[in-house]
Amino acid sequence: MNPGHSTAGRQRAFTLVEVVVALSVLSLIMLATITALRTFASTQQTLDRMMARVDEVRSASSLLRDLVDSAVIGDGPDLGGLTLGGASQQSGAFFQGDDTALVWKANIMFGESFGGQYLLRLAREQDELVLRWQEPTPNNREADWSETPSRPLLTGLQTFAVAYRPGVGEDWVDEWITAGSASPATLRLRIRTRDRFWPDLIMQVPQ
Repeated sequence: MNPGHSTAGRQRAFTLVEVVVALSVLSLIMLATITALRTFASTQQTLDRMMARVDEVRSASSLLRDLVDSAVIGDGPDLGGLTLGGASQQSGAFFQGDDTALVWKANIMFGESFGGQYLLRLAREQDELVLRWQEPTPNNREADWSETPSRPLLTGLQTFAVAYRPGVGEDWVDEWITAGSASPATLRLRIRTRDRFWPDLIMQVPQ
């Protein structure tokens, strides 16, 4: 046997083992890097969805608060309290609706120089929360909303419920059925989109 040949063979085998170990370590590093990148991308997508949801809640809530704050007060004999199938001749803001829809009269602006008094309707239409508007009719409670301009405020809507508080400190009710009563003191909108509830949107009604 040749001692030099045996030593060289052992040296070549040892070098091969080192290469295999190095490749294994490199593979583990690449796997860890790819996993970290995927985790980072998933986290970024989750943050983007959360920020989009926060922006959605903020913009829709701000718009609805502004529209309710702009409700017309004491304008004409047909303005009255919120009713279901009844008539009211109170001088407060005109509100009408039930636990699934809300109609009121408000001063709104479209652009910088065009606007005025409009009837507004907020209601669920399939999986959207839709705002519709039209010019006031001789009898606001018999308005036809089928062909009016509209703007979807929210998509993926699962729950939309309206509740009313007759006066400060009183219990919430989901129907306003007393003819001749004044408009409610407070409105509460409960909204759920994409399996998540919003914080209850509570708004004071102009009196």
